[in-house]
Amino acid sequence: MTLLQPGSHRAAELVDDDAVVQAMLTVETAWAQSLGRAGVATADQVRAIAAAARSIPSPPGMLAAAEAAGNPVVPLVHELRAQVPDPTAAALVHRGLTSQDVLDTALMLLAARVLDRLRNDLRTTADALAAHAHRHRQTPMAGRTLTQHAVPITFGLKAAQWLTGVLDALSTVTETRGGLPAQCGGAAGTLALLAATVPDPLTTARGFAASLDLADPGLPWHTRRTPVTRLGDTLVSVTDALGVIAADVALLSRPEFGELQEGPVAGRGGSSTMPHKQNPVLSVLIRSAAARAPLLASQLHLAAAQAVDERPDGAWHTEWPTLRSLLLLAATAADQAAELTRDLRVHADVMRRRAQDAAADLLAERDGPGDGDVTGYLGVATTLVDRALARHAATALPA
Repeated sequence: MTLLQPGSHRAAELVDDDAVVQAMLTVETAWAQSLGRAGVATADQVRAIAAAARSIPSPPGMLAAAEAAGNPVVPLVHELRAQVPDPTAAALVHRGLTSQDVLDTALMLLAARVLDRLRNDLRTTADALAAHAHRHRQTPMAGRTLTQHAVPITFGLKAAQWLTGVLDALSTVTETRGGLPAQCGGAAGTLALLAATVPDPLTTARGFAASLDLADPGLPWHTRRTPVTRLGDTLVSVTDALGVIAADVALLSRPEFGELQEGPVAGRGGSSTMPHKQNPVLSVLIRSAAARAPLLASQLHLAAAQAVDERPDGAWHTEWPTLRSLLLLAATAADQAAELTRDLRVHADVMRRRAQDAAADLLAERDGPGDGDVTGYLGVATTLVDRALARHAATALPA
């Protein structure tokens, strides 16, 4: 959460430092349980490790120690081992893993939480847009292309287009969520120490992933960063879809248009100097997220292309803050968009009046003068709205 990213309080707890630490501890606990299932650790040893993990809210000296080690996993493992009273159990902490296994898997756990939140918020937004599309399926408004009057459309069709973009994003989020992988490769992606520790290392790795509700990637992905870039692209698909909505709302809420208005909230949208202002704050912030997100995703692609050897030197490290920023950005924007669309005020009378006043322009494409009624030149707008609504009705919220 930061003052320079207004609204980040909506989702900061999903990805803040405490969340990162707890995700890493979850990974270490799941790994101990995997060693238990493989017969390497006893039930008492697994319980001792799990209890120690629950006792570490935030390891002391983590920031400085993370710099000394180059990553936060090393000091966390040191602290966790120190908290396990049985030396034989402590020796099993992290055995067979490497730092990248823990941190990559922890970040996938954070991503899973964010994607689950995104699915809920996108569905809320889709429901609101479907209601607008249905209610205004025949509300005429001026269609605009390249900033100028084009032909008449309906606000229902505009909302249906927004809805379709959100459903596209929802589909991508759902698919990506199901494929988030665990990371389990050991020091150089060979599972060498694990193979020397358990009878069937690949089965242990699969069980580890399943216990965290993550996918088994088949092979370790220490330098094959497709899971991260795919996740980044998915998050951008969300901010893209929401950015279009926010841009339209911001434009159409200008006083010279007056066709849309964000739902008023006491204390929101004011100016530090101009008492008349009611700024479309949610739209502005969502647009900001949509402008920032693609650059963050491009950083993930840049890091992926620079991964070398069997474990990257620096490229991997650039992913951590970048991915966390992108997760926070998308989660915040989605929550804001759910509120924006739910409370959006549609001034249908203004839309009709403006469209009719501009009838000469809006109907110029049509052969012959006609009767000047813009509602007679809407093409198949109603049918297109029905298609979007049918898709929305058929899209169940994933469990």
